[in-house]
Amino acid sequence: MTAVEISFRYGRVPGTHEMTAIDSFREVYGIRRVQFNEAEHTIRVEYDATRLNENTVAALLKRAGLDVLERLALA
Repeated sequence: MTAVEISFRYGRVPGTHEMTAIDSFREVYGIRRVQFNEAEHTIRVEYDATRLNENTVAALLKRAGLDVLERLALA
C-alpha cells in the first residue's frame, strides 16, 4: 500500500446531500481518510495509490456534488 494525500479547494459550501455522498467514501476501496477545512474551503483526501489515482479521487468528489475548483500543492 502507498498512502498519498491530495488536497482540493472547493467553492460552494457542501450541503447535506453532498456531505452524505462524501460520507459514503468510506465504502470506496482505497479511500483512507477525508478531512474538511471549512475556514479555508479545502478538502484533504488520503488514499491508497496502488488502488486509486488523483483523477479518480477528483472524479469521486465531483460526482458527490462537491464544487471542486483546483488541486492544491501540499507543503
